[in-house]
Amino acid sequence: MAAGRVKIHQRQHLIIDADDTLWENNIYFERAFDEFCDFLAHSRMSPVEVRAVLDEIETVNTKLHGYGAENFARNLAECYHKLAEREVRTDDLPQVMSFAKQILHHPMELIHGVEETLEYLSVRHDLTLFTKGNPEEQKLKLDRSGLAIYFGHTAIVKEKNAGSYSALIEERKLDAECAWMIGNSPKSDINPALEVGINAVFVPHPHTWGLEHEEVREGRGRLLRLERFAELREYF
Repeated sequence: MAAGRVKIHQRQHLIIDADDTLWENNIYFERAFDEFCDFLAHSRMSPVEVRAVLDEIETVNTKLHGYGAENFARNLAECYHKLAEREVRTDDLPQVMSFAKQILHHPMELIHGVEETLEYLSVRHDLTLFTKGNPEEQKLKLDRSGLAIYFGHTAIVKEKNAGSYSALIEERKLDAECAWMIGNSPKSDINPALEVGINAVFVPHPHTWGLEHEEVREGRGRLLRLERFAELREYF
């Protein structure tokens, strides 16, 4: 059920996603993919068709290797091997992989209103950063963002699913009824949290990764939909 427009005064456990919730992330992967398509220069396949092939590769490989720029670089290399219409030269793969690896060095771009909102929330509630991906990459982004000071706890997992949410609740001794998962991904942030009884705040992002898209499903927890992260101040 949807939460009403009533400010929650009781102290809550706010579990907050990182990529594309606190800072821009997928836009840089999209730009790397555009560079890859230009380099591939396929004579028959459109970027949409190339993306479909890459999606198949990523669906398989994320289960084996996880997420992040380093793994994305590997996926691009595999896609290039599969689709290249010319003989693969020794310098082709390093070039292809560089499109992804440059993401690691891109300046952090916080989403509008995030820092002020975290500062506001951190004195009223208990904040946990809950993200998936390569631990070193995610820690580096958190450090570079300057947002670590607002979180009492950080958890980085290989996958965000019902099992990982249940484990977080158990490990942190949280009351699920007073816990809220806040994020942009129906697949990783909203649906699994609702499934195990955690409440959820869905804050869509226009450039959420395609493989994170799902219909938001009803669950045991309450659901709140917002347009912007900064709107959390109106409820919490």
